[in-house]
Amino acid sequence: MIEQKELIKQIQAYNPDLKAEVIERAYDYAKKMHGSQTRASGEPYYTHPVEVASILADMRMDTATIVTAILHDTLEDTETTIDDLKSSFGDEVARLVNGVSKLTRIEGQTVEGKQAENFRKLVLAMSEDIRVLLVKLADRLHNMRTLHHIEKPEKRRRIARETIEIYTPLAERIGLHKIKEELEDLSFGHLNPEARESITNRLSFLRKEGTTIVKTIIKSMQQILKEVDIEAEITGREKTRYSIWRKMQRKNVSFEQLSDIMAFRVVVNSVEECYHTLGITHSHYPTVPGRFKDYISTPKPNGYRSIHTTVIGPENQRIEIQIRTEDMHKEADLGVAAHWAYKDGSIKRAFKDIKQYRWMRELLDIIEQEAKPEEFLENTKMELFQDKVYAFSPKGDLIELPNSATPIDFAYAVHSAVGDKCVGAKINGRIAPLNSKLSNGDQIEIITSKNQTPSPTWERFVVTGKARSHIRRFIRQQQRGEYLTLGKAMLEKIFQKEGYQFTDKAVNGIVNQFRAENIDDIFAGIGSGNIVARDVFKAIFPGHKSEIAKKPTDAEAELAIQNRKPETGQALPIKGLIAGMAMHFARCCHPLPGDRIVGIVATGKGVTIHTIDCDTLENFADTPERWLDVSWDEGPDAPESHVGRLEITIANEPGVLGTISTVIGINGGNITNLKITSRSLDFWDMLIDVYVNDTKHLNNIIAALRATPQIATVDRARGR
Repeated sequence: MIEQKELIKQIQAYNPDLKAEVIERAYDYAKKMHGSQTRASGEPYYTHPVEVASILADMRMDTATIVTAILHDTLEDTETTIDDLKSSFGDEVARLVNGVSKLTRIEGQTVEGKQAENFRKLVLAMSEDIRVLLVKLADRLHNMRTLHHIEKPEKRRRIARETIEIYTPLAERIGLHKIKEELEDLSFGHLNPEARESITNRLSFLRKEGTTIVKTIIKSMQQILKEVDIEAEITGREKTRYSIWRKMQRKNVSFEQLSDIMAFRVVVNSVEECYHTLGITHSHYPTVPGRFKDYISTPKPNGYRSIHTTVIGPENQRIEIQIRTEDMHKEADLGVAAHWAYKDGSIKRAFKDIKQYRWMRELLDIIEQEAKPEEFLENTKMELFQDKVYAFSPKGDLIELPNSATPIDFAYAVHSAVGDKCVGAKINGRIAPLNSKLSNGDQIEIITSKNQTPSPTWERFVVTGKARSHIRRFIRQQQRGEYLTLGKAMLEKIFQKEGYQFTDKAVNGIVNQFRAENIDDIFAGIGSGNIVARDVFKAIFPGHKSEIAKKPTDAEAELAIQNRKPETGQALPIKGLIAGMAMHFARCCHPLPGDRIVGIVATGKGVTIHTIDCDTLENFADTPERWLDVSWDEGPDAPESHVGRLEITIANEPGVLGTISTVIGINGGNITNLKITSRSLDFWDMLIDVYVNDTKHLNNIIAALRATPQIATVDRARGR
């Protein structure tokens, strides 16, 4: 437990101009306000914020940040108000403390929702002043150091998981590698204690066995650098237990198979000597292909600079070498804090504006896009907690992306408008699918069109939170518009059937009854299937009595479906509605333009389109209120492709599959899926999905296939 005098002495070691009375006043205030509060360890609560202040003093932070650390829990856990802090410690400290504090009163939300809202508040606060994040990370570090005092294992694991998913990536983003590594290791100990203990034991064994080897490697490297008059400080450092475990998981190898447990740091005097050292090292030791990274010429987005290379060194050991200057070394450990100006008042000019970081701008962008706090938290984790790949724009701009990122992720990283309008991409000069996975060093050119909009299918393969949040926002907006159209049409249909004139004014009168904000909410609810159109009609005309039809027998229902004709009145056109949003094509019958179709309303999913003779419609015979008359309303200039499914029996002969694909291709079709359903010695049965324009197009393909000698039978598949 650190005392007041020790903390002041620690700060004065790097800031001799410190006014000690400010620290003393904050210390006394925190001690008084926290009073008899204790931590899980039994220690007085005020000791925690003082320890947090000590962590920040190790980072050589300014006085306002240290005072904020001492007071950071007063708003949340005591009777202190923001006005109290302003009057006692000034506006700057009050604002910082408020930024670090959680939202203490969030009612009616899940644990995940509260966590997301608190993190949203933190993101907004740290976007205005990076010191909020520094205090929060120091706070989390001390909490993790004392986490073992919490009795409930599930609570310890929850806190550790939150730490490793959110706070360690944040520490990495601003270059606080020492804090990042300690947070990872502490979390690892609670999430997977057996693995951590096993790696610890093996490292202890290697430490005893490998002391001589480490000394030999350092001595050898010092000797070759001395010969060319390069002064260097060389140290050997074990990789962290968590990074070792991650590598074992990623490469699916055992501990014994890892050959680069040690990393050697070579600290020289200048950038020129960094590259000279690299050349000397490569001329003396064989390099390991694919293990060279130059973060000096191309720094990481968090400012990290160093040269990484892996060689086969003395004793035939595979060793990783990091070459950097002293300034680079400091920044590698402390990131932005290594540059903090604590004395000359240049804080406001230095690193206060964290919005200079791309990842921060993208987190703020996600906040703007997401409607639900849980989605914001999910996409934030996607944005932060990923291994990295580095790709270039045609102009040479470096963009950092998660592993498995696609051209769509790259497009949204360039700008949200570029992502929204993306229609294609070139990877290293060649056209590539939009779901291609990018590799380090790829050059990406995005092709855009002003008429393009985000596709709902993109959400299946994008990996960045920014891309997913933009796509989801578009889907929400588009779905609502389509639900509005469908819902209004369904309600108009009932009005017409019952002999009433439809008006918006009639619906306005029952908005409160359905707990909606306006009539658009009513229409959208009907279109999505969450509100029954008949219930809305009854609410508008409570005295109206509709003719009650008796429930038909199974035979009557089947006959009614077969002979069903569209009701009087104009059917709802589905042209322009996007499949997969408010409208879905049934997979049981694969309707095509030219087929007679009917819509079935599904709760929360909008309308599913079936052919009028689909067997599945029997399931809805006794719920006529779910049926909706729809039409294709397709003109000659509607080129949209649809999937037609074929059932084919072919002779088991060489080249027959090639013949089928050729016939379909010649007739303008495109095979999208093929499945062999049964095999015999002489014949094979299969299902083939083909992109076609309409039923006429599909029938032409069927006729061409039937004329092919190797094909025994061809029919349009039904209910498959």
